Amino acid sequence: AMEFGLFTQTHVPKYYRDEDPHAEHNRLLYEIELVKTADRNRFKYVWASEHHFLDEYSHLSANESWLGYMAAVTDYIHLGSGIFNVTPPVNHPARIAERVAMLDHLSDGRFEFGTGRGSSTTEQAGFGITDPELTREMWDEVMPEFKKMWAQESYSFDGKFFSMPERNVLPKPWKAPHPPMWVACGSPETFAKAGRLGLGALGFTFREPQALTPMVEAYKEAIQDADPVGGYVNDNVTLVSTMLCMEDGQEARDWFRKAGGGYFQSNVYRYLDTFPRPPGAPPWPEVLPDISPELLDAGIEAGMLPAGTPEECARGVQSFVDTGADQLVFGVNMIPLEIVQGSLELFAKEVMPQFDKDPVHRTTHHRDAAAEALAGS
Repeated sequence: AMEFGLFTQTHVPKYYRDEDPHAEHNRLLYEIELVKTADRNRFKYVWASEHHFLDEYSHLSANESWLGYMAAVTDYIHLGSGIFNVTPPVNHPARIAERVAMLDHLSDGRFEFGTGRGSSTTEQAGFGITDPELTREMWDEVMPEFKKMWAQESYSFDGKFFSMPERNVLPKPWKAPHPPMWVACGSPETFAKAGRLGLGALGFTFREPQALTPMVEAYKEAIQDADPVGGYVNDNVTLVSTMLCMEDGQEARDWFRKAGGGYFQSNVYRYLDTFPRPPGAPPWPEVLPDISPELLDAGIEAGMLPAGTPEECARGVQSFVDTGADQLVFGVNMIPLEIVQGSLELFAKEVMPQFDKDPVHRTTHHRDAAAEALAGS
């Protein structure tokens, strides 16, 4: 089985701003409408990024505010932080614990707690972190503390990166034991580490399915012997792609090529300097070209991305199913709202039922089982 979702980050390219003085505002409203459409059509998840200072690439910084708003205008979709940055200079861990519990209440248990450490020195140094390697240590120190903050009435901590005297961190989560926990992953080592820690893996890597299979395998092997850093094991791998589903396959290809993919990808390499940089990525402000019709056809034909007709989209989804992943999330670039809404509706009607027959979210099954185990102990 495969579950489906959206990835949202409020990409506001300069060429869009040149046409629209309210581009930033309108882009936020666009994404809200997309999520409402996904919710109505029973997509199961939306993941909202947390990025700071990354002009054009992502203007979604205060994702806890955005997710709180989304909780009120949706009723089925799960709302995930993709990610909350848990490094103490960016967000105090007690404030994160409070936000997670608050979102758990306000969404009626639909919040998913994805974590990470920031993917850009622009972000990290903006908050005074001058050595990116330190963020690993910060993440390792902070992660085991959340389940204690949520469970204990008197919590204290004295660590290398944060300390606090005895306090009761409130509110406590709404549904025992706490929302599902995840971590952003990019390499086989981090996928394996996520598995060992019993965390869901958010593979925000935008790579072809074949390259992701070893990462999913590393995770699924490691999670067999998980020692969970949270209150239970969240056995889950999410992968990211992009999708455009239309009755007319050629029309889908034309819109896909107009989505500004080359410009978007160039912004990835412009900022995300803690990731390996592929050979041939030009230095900013040089921009990668948009995908050629021949390359797009070949990619769709090879099942590397779910685009084109519903049949072609299903073939693309199957390639991701074959990796062993549990969830496939779609990022959307600069395509008119009504085109993307139509695409989501068609995908939900024609493609989704082939792969996802369970109306209950996989994470809900994990959380409910953990609550039952708690009640029984």
